[in-house]
Amino acid sequence: MVQTIRIEAEAREQAGKGAARATRRQGLVPAVIYGAKQGSTLAALDPRVVMKELQKGGWQSHLYEVSVKGGATERCLMRDVQFHPVTDRPLHVDFQRLAPGSRIRVKVAVHFLNEETCPGIKAGGVLNVVRRDIEVLADPDNVPEAFEIDLGEANIGDGMRWSAVKDQFGTKPAIAGRDFMVASIAAPTVIEEAPVAAAGPVEATKQKAPAAGAAAPAKGGKKK
Repeated sequence: MVQTIRIEAEAREQAGKGAARATRRQGLVPAVIYGAKQGSTLAALDPRVVMKELQKGGWQSHLYEVSVKGGATERCLMRDVQFHPVTDRPLHVDFQRLAPGSRIRVKVAVHFLNEETCPGIKAGGVLNVVRRDIEVLADPDNVPEAFEIDLGEANIGDGMRWSAVKDQFGTKPAIAGRDFMVASIAAPTVIEEAPVAAAGPVEATKQKAPAAGAAAPAKGGKKK
């Protein structure tokens, strides 16, 4: 199951661009926590904490407990991060508050098992990954770290669909109504060399011109 990560934050009193710039001058990253039919909570984060989470990968699927100093601890998801266009430093973070009993929309990575023993790959086939992650609706307390698909018996031409996921953890895919493709074992690509063109027939020897002074052949029979 996904781990809940705790983040300590400072409180912010004012919203707006001017207040956000003032927060950045203090060396902090402005943030807002919204949703669950409650008012927004303004916070300021240590930029080192933000970068640490972003470098982990899959941060949009992680659960966070943001503890705002002097206020409540908010259970939420990190939904959006704005970056400086030149330095790539985080400028603002948006968190979505989780309401009790609600499902959340998250992207879960797909891991493939037994690639080294897959019959199709051993026969020269290639694993063609259609979706490296799958967007699902999940219980916040039961968000999987990853979905697993076993390739142990997959042959060339086989397709692995949503139904091939070993444990779906009670999630519902955002793509509803069909068993969509996740990956397949494609046949190897064969590159055929173009045939070498055969040499053409030897040109007939050109008729030699008559030597200088030689009599031209008579026309119309013998002279009288």
